[in-house]
Amino acid sequence: MRVLMISDVYFPRVNGVSTSIQTFAREFTANGHDVTLLAPDYSQQVPEPFEIIRIPSRYLPFDPEDRILRWRHIRTHRDRLRAAGFDLVHIHTPFIAHYAGLALARQLSLPVVESYHTFFEQYLDKYVPLVPSSWLRLVARHFSAAQCNDVDALAVPSQAMLEVLQQYGIATPAEVVPTGIDLGQFSGGDGARFRRAWGIAADRPLLVHAGRLAFEKTATFYCACWYGSRPRCPMYYC
Repeated sequence: MRVLMISDVYFPRVNGVSTSIQTFAREFTANGHDVTLLAPDYSQQVPEPFEIIRIPSRYLPFDPEDRILRWRHIRTHRDRLRAAGFDLVHIHTPFIAHYAGLALARQLSLPVVESYHTFFEQYLDKYVPLVPSSWLRLVARHFSAAQCNDVDALAVPSQAMLEVLQQYGIATPAEVVPTGIDLGQFSGGDGARFRRAWGIAADRPLLVHAGRLAFEKTATFYCACWYGSRPRCPMYYC
């Protein structure tokens, strides 16, 4: 099977969507499928076992780390994509990639699926703080439901997320497809060496948070919880 993926984000931009795309695309490739990804052009490129077509993109004023694809530059690849003989279009982000993916699917007469990666109802107020959060939640619900109903099928990362989308009233068939974990990335850990390096006793409980520092990840909440627990649990190391 030949799969055309399209996304407004990919490595070297580090986030969960980039990781999910990479995981699925690598596994598809390892199982004999052909994957082509349309993704933003960054100054630094990432080698992959699948084809990546880098598209010129523009910065988002409220989120300078992220970008959105430039539609007119996607159009320049239309003949090349038509000749590739794809079987499926897979959309990964709800911005320009969503609408460009729909247009490509129509032009190439292909089915189109979308992965719903992000719970925007909970995230928007972190990036648009001047608008009442109740308004933003309403907009996010309407926007998400409309986009979900644009495609032929949906992949969602969890049962909880599927239930949220069903509450939005989506009519599109949806399946829970969690992003897998490459266990090989965790095989080289040495907890004893880490404790020695930081002077942490072997029998002292250790709380660790590993995550990206972004508004929606609420790292300050974890820090506050850990700080507040110190009087009751002085033996914990955070």
